[in-house]
Order: sequence, then structure tokens, then C-alpha cells
Amino acid sequence: MAPAMTDASMTDATITLPAIAPRHARDGKLRRMLSRMAIFVITIVLVVPVGLVALGSGTGVIALPYEMFELARRAPLLFPAHMIASALALLLAPAVILTRSRPEFHRPLGRLLGLFVVIGGLTALPVAVMSHSTPLARAGFFTQGLVWLYLLGAAYVAIRASDIPRHAHLMTAMVAVTTGAVWFRVITGTAIALRLPFEPVYAASAWLGWMLPLALVLSNPRAFARLLSR
Repeated sequence: MAPAMTDASMTDATITLPAIAPRHARDGKLRRMLSRMAIFVITIVLVVPVGLVALGSGTGVIALPYEMFELARRAPLLFPAHMIASALALLLAPAVILTRSRPEFHRPLGRLLGLFVVIGGLTALPVAVMSHSTPLARAGFFTQGLVWLYLLGAAYVAIRASDIPRHAHLMTAMVAVTTGAVWFRVITGTAIALRLPFEPVYAASAWLGWMLPLALVLSNPRAFARLLSR
């Protein structure tokens, strides 16, 4: 009797386990598909408009708010360079991610993205110091520039060492910091709509706008690796 029960149990397990495995695989694929759709919507609805407005502001096509106009007057070369380079980095980042399985496109686009990040990050430092924002907000912008440059440098070192997983993780983190420009505007725009005290929210968003997406990427490296897998 005992052998018969063992055989039955093994048969049940044999039938059940293969049925469970495909279901988990399907659930994983569905989650990845939904996550990719969400990223696509965010890119179209938020990233592209913010990038285009920043590009227009940096080139003078779109009028600047008074505070930014004054900053541009005080830093006539640094401020436009920062706005244009940062906007191009924001707009180019999705293309770099999408071409990750096509080295002939990914590598030159990645180098171009790196150039824009270097220009945008280096100019962010003096622009943050020269701005009329509160000290806390200026410190947030300044730190964002430093972290942006550090992540790019670390990603470059990783790819030179042929450590592709680490390179991909660091570049994803760098792109998360890049999107700080988007979330900064979302937070401050929401504060204006809700009539919240502007200066404290502005100062907080100078930190939270880039720290929250960065923390999300750093806390879930495997999830983002699966999300960006082929």
C-alpha cells in the first residue's frame, strides 16, 4: 500500500508542478508587459513634453518664468547649456534603453547621452549655486548634479571592465536621476494646484524629485533587470 501511495503522490506532483510553472511564467510576462506599458505612457505623457519645454526654454523659443529669466541673465552661457544638454539627455534616454539589444545603435547613442549628461551635470553645479532658490533647494539641485555625474562615471568604468549587468544597473539609476526634472515639475505643479505652501514644497521636490526614482531603482535591481530584459 505504501508504494502505491508514494506513486500516486509523485503522479500528482508531476501533474501539478508543470501546471504551476507556466502560470507563474505567464504572470511574470504580464507584469513586465504592464510595467513597460506604464513606462511608455509616462515617456509620452511626461518625459517628452518636459524635455521639449526645457529644450525650448534653453534655446529661447519658450519664454522663461521671471526667476529663471533672471538666472539666465546672470549665467548667459551656463544656464542655456544646462537646459539644452539636460533636455537632450532626458529625450535621448528612452532611445538608448530601447536599442540596448542593438549595439550598433546603442553604443553611439549611449556615448551621445553620456556627453549630454556631462555637460548638463557640470553646468548644474554653478547654476544651482547661482540660483535664487532657498539654500535647501540649491543643495538638492547641486547634489543631483553630483550624483548624476557619479553614476555616469561608474557606469563607464563598469562597461570598460566588461561588467554589463553592473553597467546596465548604473545606467538605469542614472536615467532615474535624469527623470528628476519630470517629477520635480509634477510635485511643484501639484502643489500649485492644491495651493500648498510653495517654497517648502519647492525645496523638498528639489530632493524628492530625483531621490525617489533613484531609490526605486536601487532597491529593486533584479526587477528592473527583468523589466529591461529582451
